[in-house]
Amino acid sequence: MRFFAAVLMFLLPCALVAQQPDSSTTQATATTQATASLNSGGKSTVTEEKPRWYFPKHDWIYGYGEFDLAPPHNELDPNLCFGNSGDFGGANSTCTAFARWVITGQVEIRPFGVKYLSRLKLFAQPTFVFGRNVPQYLYTWSMDPIGWERQWGASVYLGRRFEFRATQHFLFGRFNGATGPAYIGPNGPWGRYFMIGVRKYFGYASVHDDGGVPVER
Repeated sequence: MRFFAAVLMFLLPCALVAQQPDSSTTQATATTQATASLNSGGKSTVTEEKPRWYFPKHDWIYGYGEFDLAPPHNELDPNLCFGNSGDFGGANSTCTAFARWVITGQVEIRPFGVKYLSRLKLFAQPTFVFGRNVPQYLYTWSMDPIGWERQWGASVYLGRRFEFRATQHFLFGRFNGATGPAYIGPNGPWGRYFMIGVRKYFGYASVHDDGGVPVER
């Protein structure tokens, strides 16, 4: 389980880096597509790049990564310990799973790049929490790993910016800091579930100072 956690933590920054096209590659592609060759009749023909069957260029993997800090007296509660954990030993309580630090993100992968197969997308959304705190008794800046919450699934683009989604959510993966009489169990904030649904996208996001351009889906 910890191996998969390490893999996902590696993929999060990769998702951001992989989405940014190399300037030389982009320029070369644009030059190739814009190059016209004169045929015997004097007419020009433009060479178009064919889409790839697997892992389309530039947008086969994308997502985001986020790092957050919860100030003292504002710790995140992943619902592993009773809120009155301090009643079971005060600052020495063995159930200290109240998070100071959070690393979260989402990775989305389009494995195919042609025809209707390009509408299929796989996604994963992990959240890692760290800390060692007991409300009203112990507040530290420790980054002791508490555990991770995760969900992943698949989606199919339906058109008109609608998307069909199937999502599997898992029990909270506990690493440390949740033992003793104040320990509730591994359900975490949401427990284990599976659901299907439809998502509607709206608006277009762009980062203008980074050269971002809204893209029509």
